[in-house]
Amino acid sequence: MSTGSVALDEQTERLGARIRSFRQARGLTLVELARLSDLSHPFLSQLERGHARPSMPSLERIARALGSSQVELMAGSTDQELPSGQPGRASVVLAHEGVQGPFGGGQARILVRGDAPFIPMDFAGQNAEFGEFYTHDEAEFLHVVSGTVVVDLADEGIHTLEPGDSLHYAGGTLHRWRSFDGKAYRMFIVKERRAGA
Repeated sequence: MSTGSVALDEQTERLGARIRSFRQARGLTLVELARLSDLSHPFLSQLERGHARPSMPSLERIARALGSSQVELMAGSTDQELPSGQPGRASVVLAHEGVQGPFGGGQARILVRGDAPFIPMDFAGQNAEFGEFYTHDEAEFLHVVSGTVVVDLADEGIHTLEPGDSLHYAGGTLHRWRSFDGKAYRMFIVKERRAGA
């Protein structure tokens, strides 16, 4: 068997499987994902089989095309999943644990393991400018822990949130956020998990 037909390592193989799962859950073909992410079909095929590793910019393009984030894709490749569908299973993530990575112009840490119906995240940012709009099929909830955050929901308006304020929006809503005053801010974010992802 040639080296090219073997996955690079278990983590790379799990990342590829996670990308494939997200793609299939969204009803996309590899060709469609290639077009949406501006990456080649052969590269994505190798990636899904664990035969290639994406750069962080490539992973960002894939995540955006899938209506997801780098940290959500990475969570499936590094996290030891708990068995799903078993009642009474608990997920404990200690302060020094949890998958961390880029999310929405800052850094997020996923606060749950396994196949929960939602993805709670601890988010920290200090971007003073809005980035590009994000959109995904899942509903999302934001709660400001510290700092002041300006949330732009495109046609739904702009909202300035202070500590203790919360905001929920339905899936498909264009959204982006930034610091009100250029200072650091922190939010607790809960994103609905799409079935199959």
